Amino acid sequence: MVKKVKLVIAEKPSVAKNIADALKITQKKDGYFEGNDYLITWAFGHLVQLFDAKDYDAKMTSWKLENFPFIPDKFQYKVKGNPRTKGRPDPGAKKQLDIIQSLMRRNDVNAIVSACDYDREGQLIGDSIIYRSKVNKPVYRLLLNEWTATEVLQGLNQLKSNRELRPLQDAGVSRQWADWVIGINLTSVATLKYQKGKGKALNIGRVILPTLKIIYDRDKEIKQFVPEDYYKLEATFQPKDKESYQATYIEKNKEKFSQKAKLEEVQQILDQHKNAIVTDKQVQRKKEYPPFLFNLSNLQGYITNKYKGWTSDKVLKVAQSLYEKKFITYPRTASVALEESLVGKTAKVLEAITKNLPYKDEIKFVKSKRIFNNAKVESHSAITPTYVQPKRLSADEQIIYNAVKNRFIMQFMPVAEYEETKLTTTISDVNLPGIFFSKGRIQLIEGWKKVEKIQSKENQLPNVQLQDQVALTEHKVTSHKTKPPKYHTEKTLLKVMETCGRGYKEEDADEVLTGFSIGTPATRAETIKKLKDVGYISIENKQLHCTELGNRLVETFPIHDLFDLEFTGKLEKSLADIEKNKVSKNEFLQVVFQFTNQAVQTIKTDKDTVIHHYQAKPKMNQVIGKCPECGHRVIEGNKGFGCSNWKNGCKFVVWKNDKFLKTMQKKVTKTMVKTLLKDQVVYVKGLTSKKGNKFNAYLRYQKNQQNDYYSWNMEFKK
Repeated sequence: MVKKVKLVIAEKPSVAKNIADALKITQKKDGYFEGNDYLITWAFGHLVQLFDAKDYDAKMTSWKLENFPFIPDKFQYKVKGNPRTKGRPDPGAKKQLDIIQSLMRRNDVNAIVSACDYDREGQLIGDSIIYRSKVNKPVYRLLLNEWTATEVLQGLNQLKSNRELRPLQDAGVSRQWADWVIGINLTSVATLKYQKGKGKALNIGRVILPTLKIIYDRDKEIKQFVPEDYYKLEATFQPKDKESYQATYIEKNKEKFSQKAKLEEVQQILDQHKNAIVTDKQVQRKKEYPPFLFNLSNLQGYITNKYKGWTSDKVLKVAQSLYEKKFITYPRTASVALEESLVGKTAKVLEAITKNLPYKDEIKFVKSKRIFNNAKVESHSAITPTYVQPKRLSADEQIIYNAVKNRFIMQFMPVAEYEETKLTTTISDVNLPGIFFSKGRIQLIEGWKKVEKIQSKENQLPNVQLQDQVALTEHKVTSHKTKPPKYHTEKTLLKVMETCGRGYKEEDADEVLTGFSIGTPATRAETIKKLKDVGYISIENKQLHCTELGNRLVETFPIHDLFDLEFTGKLEKSLADIEKNKVSKNEFLQVVFQFTNQAVQTIKTDKDTVIHHYQAKPKMNQVIGKCPECGHRVIEGNKGFGCSNWKNGCKFVVWKNDKFLKTMQKKVTKTMVKTLLKDQVVYVKGLTSKKGNKFNAYLRYQKNQQNDYYSWNMEFKK
């Protein structure tokens, strides 16, 4: 009798290794592990991809307006392509796909387990591989939030039938097909209609355009902002035998005044009356709760805001690495709380990671609604550390791990408390229409702030009492201007994308995540990166700005629905509802297909205009000539024309922005260098002297006697 085994398909090799380690399987073969009644194999993310338009119909090989809209009757898949050899399948993907399919057909395999990530994309990756083979064997799903050995073993004993995940598969397929249809059709038609020059497409998509519009709107708001002057009246009061304190003049609950003269009238009265009295004192003890546990957007916002050089895309990649190494839970989550079923497990994790902390005695595990709340969790709980503690991390991994670990520990530290004092000071013997107001605070209990040594801003007021007499010692009117809104950063943009600008606050503890958003936690970082890569936005000192191309696209492209947050939010909400089996895949796709057909017709009949004039950059790495130093090839790079043998020490290079030629208002050209390498001398016209006179000269580029570098020599006769 043949011994039966289960075949487990992981999303990546590192995850397959985690599963094999949990099952204590050490025998590794070509493309899989085997042992203990299991075969563990892996994908490399997506192994198959949708057909290109030209795969369905040869006429789609060349872009022509009359060929669009193009929506296939049946969507088909092929082996993932290799970006280096366009049109050909990736050999690594093909080999691994063949291995997986041969394993599925093995006689001893009686069940197949998809162990890809528990989300839309993970479901799609697993199903696109498994059902491609048409093998008639039961398929199960391993649904985990982390890859620790304990969770893997427990999960393998609690497998679900993959049929139960059909709504998740439908959502993944719907997202993939919708983005293909909108992207292929509108990108092609928009490029043909609005772009001059070939070699690059005008990128159009259902997620990228509304995100661009958010940045565009903020840029426009700042540009159109007109600052207004306003004034404040500040005063200093001196109690007897105590430190002085500052106060702001308030009239009818207003401290900002548009007319300076109004406050100058008050000042004239103050010049005659120096005595004042404390007419109200309120002291309140207030609590400060820690920020909620991280979801992906909040983690990305926190890191990109705190650390220079970080992008949301980088945060996700590093967090994914920590997840695959078993150190943190699933990072692509939108939740800021944990499932209530995780109480026991969370207590053990807390104990494991806090053993050696100096403030360990202050940490107390509590089952709080702020932390454990099913109403605030959808699909995946918030990001937390696991019980597996890293022994060695890269510098980047350490930053992300510490952030996640510290945010987790904060939840179980004492609540921070401070005392807030409010003083009202009234000028004596005069009936002023306003009063002077002061506010101060003192931190009483550091609590969770101790975890990251967060310093509270304290403004301590003197211990004056009600009806105390104080003296007015100084007063002045200060001038101010209203400030424009701030440019978006990745942190603020992610928050708007997460809620479609609906103003959801992290503190809304009972908010159920509905999916009404731009993209998903997993795709938002990629969207921001893509906006920059295609030239629609630029990033300067963390600030996001629309480029000229981005501005023209928003102002000219006629499909206004694609810029509309409400429209985009509804599409994403529909995908979330497909996951919950509330909306059908076909219903959603019909809406997308109808929208695409109408959009293509709108673009076709739109007036002719140019949004983008594309000029292809010169090809780099072109051979220019032979190196005079070592005889190897001289090639063109981004910054200069250099020897291809530079790795072995050859220092020959002619910089494009050469400083010597720059003094004569000349730049190095490819033609100059070609001639120079061929004839050892080049005749250059139109050089400019220090006095501004034009002249011509022969230039040689010769090696210095005192070092290995080259310098220019000028001659006026050859």
